[in-house]
Amino acid sequence: MNFQWYPGHMTKAKRQMQEDIKLIDLVIELVDARIPLSSRNPDIDELGKNKYRLILMNKADLADRERTREWSAFFKEKGFFVVSLDARSKSGMKSITDIVMEACKEKIERDRKRGIKNRPVRAMVVGIPNVGKSTFINSYAGKACAKTGNKPGVTKGKQWIRLNKSVELLDTPGILWPKFEDQSVGLRLALIGSIKDEILNVDELA
Repeated sequence: MNFQWYPGHMTKAKRQMQEDIKLIDLVIELVDARIPLSSRNPDIDELGKNKYRLILMNKADLADRERTREWSAFFKEKGFFVVSLDARSKSGMKSITDIVMEACKEKIERDRKRGIKNRPVRAMVVGIPNVGKSTFINSYAGKACAKTGNKPGVTKGKQWIRLNKSVELLDTPGILWPKFEDQSVGLRLALIGSIKDEILNVDELA
């Protein structure tokens, strides 16, 4: 089975993100804790270079705890801030604002020196389809701001969400990349629901 899914709306969403990145201090990237490497879109590193970076390993309740710790250490070594969480049950959510502030402390300090007080940190929430971006935003905000669904492609456009005085989030649609060099990556993405079922042979997948 050959795995490929890169519909037109993803090209458009990526272009929009390239525009919006200028307004952003921090990129919050959600990955699926069961397949943390395969669920990272390589385009995001390019998009987010020169920005503060936070990786959220979501659905950690479904992953092996010891492996999640190892992956967390792996990403931290590469210079990312990392939190593992389960956005649905809100487990691991409490520390997020503190870590956002910690990640952006240079920017906050710079603002303070220039006499700019209380300007919120602006973060873009990115990731591939179906890793739980909208669920995370709703849990973080404590109310339903983003539409959720257990299939890829629910979020179609961007939307700004003011969480509190200190953080604003920009929700973005899930985007994949045009070609999976390694088809086993495509297989893993198909298994976690990041590729549309209609284009897959689900019997073969099972």
